[in-house]
Amino acid sequence: MNPTAQITHGKRTEISAQLHGDKVAAFKSVDPPSSLVEPDLTPNAITVLERRYLKKDPETGSLIETPRQLFWRVASHVARAELMFSPENEERAVRVAEEFYELMAKREFMPNSPCLMNAGREMGMLSACFVIPVEDSIDGIFEAIKATALIQKAGGGTGFSFSRLRPQGDLVRSSGGTTEGPLSFMQVFSKATDAIQQGAFRRGANMGMLRIDHPDILQFIVIKDDRTKLENYNLSVAVTDKFCEQVRTNPDAVHEVKNPRTGKIEKLAKLTEAGAPSGEFWRVGEIWDRIIEHAHQSGEPGVVFIDRINAQNPIKNVGEIEATNPCGEQPLHPYDSCNLGSVNLGILVKEGTDGELAFDWNHFKSVIHSSTRFLDDVIEVNRYPLRAIENMSKTTRRIGLGVMGFADALYKLGIPYNSEEGLRFGEEIMRVLNEESHVASEILAEERGSFPAWEGSDWEAQNRPIRNSYTTTVAPTGTISIIANCSGGIEPMFSLAFDRQVMKDTAGRPTVMREVNYVFERITRDRGVFSDELIEEAITTGTIAHYEGFPEDLRKVFVTAHDIEPRWHMRMQAAFQRHCDASISKTINFPREATPEDVREIYELAIEEGVKGVTVYRDGCREMQPMSLKNSGMEKAEAEPATPKLDETAMLMQKTADGEMMLAPIRLPEIMSCLRIRQMTPFGNMHVKVSVDPVSGREREVFAQLGKGGDVANSDLEAICRILSLWLRSNGGLELAVKQLDGIGSSMTVPTKDGRIMSLADGLARALCRYLEAKSKQGLRGLLLGDLRPDVIDPAKETSSAAPAPKASSARPRNISQYKLKCPSCTSALAFEEGCVKCYSCGFSQC
Repeated sequence: MNPTAQITHGKRTEISAQLHGDKVAAFKSVDPPSSLVEPDLTPNAITVLERRYLKKDPETGSLIETPRQLFWRVASHVARAELMFSPENEERAVRVAEEFYELMAKREFMPNSPCLMNAGREMGMLSACFVIPVEDSIDGIFEAIKATALIQKAGGGTGFSFSRLRPQGDLVRSSGGTTEGPLSFMQVFSKATDAIQQGAFRRGANMGMLRIDHPDILQFIVIKDDRTKLENYNLSVAVTDKFCEQVRTNPDAVHEVKNPRTGKIEKLAKLTEAGAPSGEFWRVGEIWDRIIEHAHQSGEPGVVFIDRINAQNPIKNVGEIEATNPCGEQPLHPYDSCNLGSVNLGILVKEGTDGELAFDWNHFKSVIHSSTRFLDDVIEVNRYPLRAIENMSKTTRRIGLGVMGFADALYKLGIPYNSEEGLRFGEEIMRVLNEESHVASEILAEERGSFPAWEGSDWEAQNRPIRNSYTTTVAPTGTISIIANCSGGIEPMFSLAFDRQVMKDTAGRPTVMREVNYVFERITRDRGVFSDELIEEAITTGTIAHYEGFPEDLRKVFVTAHDIEPRWHMRMQAAFQRHCDASISKTINFPREATPEDVREIYELAIEEGVKGVTVYRDGCREMQPMSLKNSGMEKAEAEPATPKLDETAMLMQKTADGEMMLAPIRLPEIMSCLRIRQMTPFGNMHVKVSVDPVSGREREVFAQLGKGGDVANSDLEAICRILSLWLRSNGGLELAVKQLDGIGSSMTVPTKDGRIMSLADGLARALCRYLEAKSKQGLRGLLLGDLRPDVIDPAKETSSAAPAPKASSARPRNISQYKLKCPSCTSALAFEEGCVKCYSCGFSQC
């Protein structure tokens, strides 16, 4: 404990016990003082709060809390920390609570989701980010899984480095056998997360990291080629300075790895198909190429510059940093945590006395001081899942103050995101945030003492007593940016307009509200260029860059993620990183047509620009992954429709007695050829049989049965197949039927190697898609004489043989939903931002 500390840990514990007993009268009310403002919230923000944050009756599920009460619950609970340092000054603590309340009610600041969900409630865990060490022993591995369970059930995200684990095939002395290596244990962690999240506040998320010099690095890079593995993981390679230097100057150098058990350094050998050493070794450039190729294919692995992180770590005296939280913005020591919050920049652009809009720097600084105090108070009132986490968190006292609404601020100020002026404004925003939060933390240190690990830190070397070892980061703002009605983090807008599904009517049909960025609507109305056609363009294509007649000055300002070249994304990330204690959660978006060389350019620009990590996403690169909107086979069928003869495909009709036309299913022969497809569904394995007319070669019937589906599921499936078979017997096309069934969601989903299956109907569609793909590849005769091969379509082979497509910037953009993943809640297109996926329609987010 450093000499400036003003209150003992034991005394704080005693006061904390009194506070948890709710003995402070000023904080008993569930309602804030009537003098405080009403929350300024949009209808969609209220919907998100109702779905995820407001208290519900445990018996009926009905809401028992209002947004006003939620913000007071959070503010009053966090402000109780003030009494731990000034027990006699209840009046001051109430004023601080009121200050915290107004920060949230006015949408100037929002804390991370666990704080909004859990503050003042039984769970009590308020932090979002954790790193758990994974030791090289069975006890250590399963202790880490236990810690993960406790964290994730309360809504936290966990990061791990698996670099301490001995490689595959290495000796296990206790048994005399060999180990399966870190990748097998990573899958154990993933399965645990799958189980935990069923009862948690929100889906669990993990970061899995492995050092570039670990012997199993090649297997780590390719592990997510199988989409059923590590679904709830983001993966990053921890890249060393030595490796980066070799990439730049000597890519032909032999890549060396280090066995973490023995410390022995060896050259990474290439293996034969039989798994024996080939006598050749992997080169640094080849490893780098492998990382880039897979990032191009699927967006993973990302890269974290681990030596750079440790070199810039101000608390090296605490130890080495091995891993980050799931989205990469918080490098953390083992057992450390961080609570996050974000300032809304857009709302701080105000009209001055001259009528011009300007950024209010003074109010920005005021919000920084208040929110720094808020986050430091969270450390005191937080209920930590493990004693080891509490001890480390109170030793380092990390907080993560960041920003959101950056794109809104640029729009208001008339500054293009992809411009030098945009970069300068972003860097100045982060410089002020960083420096002012340090000043606020120094003031807190005068009141409360410096963080316990101050002695021996870089802060002590600077002779700066400070309350928090880290103060700033740029974190994902998934749902909190929807609550604050602003753009996410430092990302450009995904679209200037979109349709939100805000509620359902009595028949269960969603109510869709068209939502337009408020800055865009105001300025275009003022300029007289607002129209329904303009908004339709923005919704359909995600951009107005190609809308005819739109003023050129506005076109340059109102850019979206679809308009911005990847290098501007990276340069903006670097501008913020230059004045950030921790790191930046940002996605570098690429068009579908981007090549591996385009990804290479950004990864190598990240090395040069000094950022701490990089994450990329190319449109459509995960289209066969869970929540896929379209599959490659069906896209091909739609792009190249067959043109069979009319008499073979005309819908079979007959007249009724009243002279009306109706479908007329044909009679089928007694014996027909049939193919069987096995498909995983949420109800177990489905066995699908497709009967084919031997004369016309057309599909005429579909039968399906579940192994363990139960009476209800099997009867539903039978009904679907009966209607589908009637359609086929009436010359209806199988492709059109599959298109209707594909993507139908339900409350039960299951991951498969072909993507997440979201219902019985979706599973049936997937099985029939596989049949159609195989038929297209092998021909009907080949299928009838052979068997349905799971690998008849190899997307990698098709991609490699295709000629490079032209750059997206040279052509009109496609529909915004094309190549996008589908939201599991409302089936709208998902945006990849801040290292997460986010649905602008219903508020779903997942990291």
